[in-house]
Formats: sequence, C-alpha cells, structure tokens
Amino acid sequence: MNDTVTTGALGPLDIGRVMAALPHRYPMLLVDRVEELILDRSIAAIKAVTINEGFFQGHFPGRPIMPGVLIVEAMAQAAGILAVESLGLAGSGKLVYFMAIDGAKFRKPVEPGVLLRLEVEFVQKRSSVCKFAGRATIDGQLAAEANFTAMIADPPRPA
Repeated sequence: MNDTVTTGALGPLDIGRVMAALPHRYPMLLVDRVEELILDRSIAAIKAVTINEGFFQGHFPGRPIMPGVLIVEAMAQAAGILAVESLGLAGSGKLVYFMAIDGAKFRKPVEPGVLLRLEVEFVQKRSSVCKFAGRATIDGQLAAEANFTAMIADPPRPA
C-alpha cells in the first residue's frame, strides 16, 4: 500500500518540487530540499548555507553570520510549502504572506558550511489564515525559533 495515502507523508522533495510550491527565486529562495512533509501537520526542510550567499559579503566581513530575519524567512518558506501542499494549492498561483512573527529567539549563530534544518508544524490551519511554530537547528542544536501567522491570498494584480 502507498505510504503517502496512509500517513499523508511526502518526501524527499527536490528543488524542482520546492520551486513548484513557492514563487521565490534566487537570491530569496531559502529552502533547498524537503526531507519530510506530513500533510496537515509538519515539514522538515533543509537550507544549505554557503559562503556564496550574497548577504555574507556585508554580514559581517571577517565573521559571516546568516541574518536572523533570513533564518525566520527560511522557516516561513518551509511553512509556505507545508500550507500549499496541505491545502492542495500547488500550481494555483496562491501566495502565502506573513501576518505576524512572535517569540523569535536566536540561540546559535548560523555560519557558512552548515545544513540548516527547518522544522515547522501547524498550530492552527484554516482556509486563508494559518499559524505555525518553527525551529531551525544545526546538527540537532537549536539555532532559532519563532511562531508566525500567514495569510493565503491571490497574488496582486498587475498595474
């Protein structure tokens, strides 16, 4: 029997599937792979942090550290994939917009050369507004955490 049918688990999802779920592109696409996605429940994704990231040129010269806001953005993008896949919106053109970020805490610097694991779960799921709890870890150690709310909406119309 197909495991996806019985448990709602998907994965791994490659970069092509990630890009099909998210509108983000370089340099703002911050999810490289999805290791596991359990529909209506949780996602575990990876961001490979490399010295080639443009933000490392200025944050900080001589001591490259991934900006905290980008770590939260990476968690939010993982949440966007979870929401789009769980709500059956892949390919619909719908976008997932931040509404609120709460309780963001940064515990460990994220430096080039690490695999940042993004773990996000639904706290509340509705058709147009979802709440999530996210964690970013490196080798099992907590680097950052945040709770956030997102709205699912149509993209803006061209002017």
